[in-house]
Amino acid sequence: MLVLKKKGQTFTQVLSRGTLILNIKVWSFLMTIGFRILERKKKVALNIAKEFLTLPVANVSDSMWRLTAGGSRLRPMHKSGQMAGPALTVKSRPGDNLMLHKAIDMAEPGDIIVCDAGGDLTNSLMGELMLAHAMKRGVGGFVLDGAVRDVEAFLDVNLPVFAAGVSHRGPYKDGPGEINVSVAIDGMVIEPGDLVIGDWDGVLSIPLDDVESILKKTNEKQAAEAVDMAKIEAGEWDRSWVDKTLKDRGCIMP
Repeated sequence: MLVLKKKGQTFTQVLSRGTLILNIKVWSFLMTIGFRILERKKKVALNIAKEFLTLPVANVSDSMWRLTAGGSRLRPMHKSGQMAGPALTVKSRPGDNLMLHKAIDMAEPGDIIVCDAGGDLTNSLMGELMLAHAMKRGVGGFVLDGAVRDVEAFLDVNLPVFAAGVSHRGPYKDGPGEINVSVAIDGMVIEPGDLVIGDWDGVLSIPLDDVESILKKTNEKQAAEAVDMAKIEAGEWDRSWVDKTLKDRGCIMP
């Protein structure tokens, strides 16, 4: 028998008939990339997140210089309404929802559960039962790079859910997977605790450190658009920039 120490903890290593048996006192010792649950260190405050519920995702995207991918394949599975809250991230293998189940159990009220399942639509990731459990837990919404089923249930309860598609085939529950790690959906990188927003134009993630500056910038854009809309209604919207831009770029016009 060989007793080893790691970070003040001990575990026993026993060799018997060629079999390695580990008596582990701390599960974290075995946590490796691909099958682990990490702690979310920080997250966007809910009161700040709620201020985005009145802002169109398109305008927030413009305020981020239109460079952040928005997961264009992800479409709303609910009737209406906007979504905004801190990301609880999940990475799972395609068609498996073991870690998604665990994420719902871990979720804090208002969390947006973001699951990177590779975009595969062969098997659904969640359906009516998981949806009901999530609502009971106070989950604020879902972003699923995969499929759902029991679509009518999603329409009935109207919890914001964005998914890549629909499949009646159920999921597996074996793992592996990870919780509270970096995920990427259609080029959109999302860190645990980042702000995730969504409306009928799609989903967008805002890095935690940039949330307040983007909020300020988007509010300014909203105010400017309100002025433009008033000018349109009055028939006074300046369109001279269109011909000027065409001319500056060498366009031949009558």
